[in-house]
Amino acid sequence: MQHFEYIENYLNEVKEITEKIDRGQINRSIEILFDAWKNNNLVYFIGCGGSAGTASHFAADLSKTTMCKGKKRFRALSLVDNPSLSTAWINDEGWENVFVGQIENFVQPGDVVVALSVHGGKGKGNALAWSQNLTKAIQFVKDHGGKTIGLAGFDGGAFKELADACIIVPKDSTPLVEGFHSDVQHLIIFRLKELIEKYV
Repeated sequence: MQHFEYIENYLNEVKEITEKIDRGQINRSIEILFDAWKNNNLVYFIGCGGSAGTASHFAADLSKTTMCKGKKRFRALSLVDNPSLSTAWINDEGWENVFVGQIENFVQPGDVVVALSVHGGKGKGNALAWSQNLTKAIQFVKDHGGKTIGLAGFDGGAFKELADACIIVPKDSTPLVEGFHSDVQHLIIFRLKELIEKYV
């Protein structure tokens, strides 16, 4: 059995995303994160499902991969990696507060939340509205003087209106959106590493 047609179609869709994605929103996200590094602000990462994995990876790379000898490090915190704390918040205060509850312990003006969601906090499933925990956290950080970055797909959903920078993968496809979010994450990380290396 040959799969070349499927492979070719998938890779052509990746090429189409690469051509259409908004460079300005990626640039804005880099600027927000670089300012957070310069000002020693904390960066929170949140997501659900596959996006939780990308959020965790993004936080790890921001903490470690951007390290430069003799330079201060990023202060990054993934809010998806503590099951005891997350399930306590879910059990006691509801799923919609799982991220706000954690951020409230730390939030300071200038902090940044990076939220990842395929649909950008729009749509409904069996548990009613999707990703309201993410949109609530974005609004909370904005209300406390912070900056917000959204990584979404499809039409950008609620993130498009809420976030200070919103990188939208312009495709109605969960696998392509999640995959490209990982590519964008690495682009941002390695550009930040270059900026830190050169910063005086």
